[in-house]
Amino acid sequence: MPGNQSVPLTNVIGIDHAVVVVRDLDSAAANWKRLGFTVSPRGTHSAKMGSGNTTIMLDPDYIELLVVEVETEHNAPTRAFLAKRGEGIERVAFTALDSAAGAEEIRARGFEPIGPIDFERPVTMPDGGLSAAKFRVFQWPLEEAPGGLRIFACQHKTRDTVWLPELMHHGNGAKRLRQVLVVSPEPAQDAAHLARMIDRDVRTEPDGAVAVPSGSDRADFVFLAKDQLGRRYPEVPLSGLPERGGAGLVIATSDLGAAAQAAGGSAIRSGGAVCVAPAAANGTLLIFVGA
Repeated sequence: MPGNQSVPLTNVIGIDHAVVVVRDLDSAAANWKRLGFTVSPRGTHSAKMGSGNTTIMLDPDYIELLVVEVETEHNAPTRAFLAKRGEGIERVAFTALDSAAGAEEIRARGFEPIGPIDFERPVTMPDGGLSAAKFRVFQWPLEEAPGGLRIFACQHKTRDTVWLPELMHHGNGAKRLRQVLVVSPEPAQDAAHLARMIDRDVRTEPDGAVAVPSGSDRADFVFLAKDQLGRRYPEVPLSGLPERGGAGLVIATSDLGAAAQAAGGSAIRSGGAVCVAPAAANGTLLIFVGA
């Protein structure tokens, strides 16, 4: 069975960003701006990727809103996700210190990596000049998707063109990701699957949800049944979420009041948090908690 080693991966150090797939990028960017996020200008990836994005930069992680612009072999899984699920969290990236070495680490654990693949997108810098954001990524095999969530690793070759200071201040006080919520009819089984893939331990939470730390001080994955998620946030309608798949993001904010004010009519107080229902955030449940 793959993933039987017990030494944590040394080139994969925790959650880097969550990918929210959308049908209309301009509309989605405007929507997240209305929720109080600062959203980067639209970027276009390489021809092989066939996708475009905007980012919501936090520290040390971020959220990516991604759209398919041109159908390519590479983005076939994303198109299949949209056709089956609709908008929402399709995959989550880990930070790779060295993607080539990281790919060999998972190969040694019995997982055949896809990649590494190099790509880039143009970036307009604060002084008006044009630069590029460059990445090297690798994926775990497509069939290795715990809870229906694909995972990959991303090496940032040009961090200074991605984490731009002016993009990191948000009206809702968002600071960083705390948890990626994954709904599953079998949370313990899917959590154990992810733990094998990244050589991490699991932790059972008081309500029976199962957490998998992603590494370092980065956000945790939390696997739970959809009805468990409903009991955590009983005031929040969960229509639009799947029974199995990426469901939501728990985001630390410096000011819960600012998060509620920024979200306006979309803000719902529940479970001591400020929440935004999936229907109001492109298929993604947003949970703002105190930093």
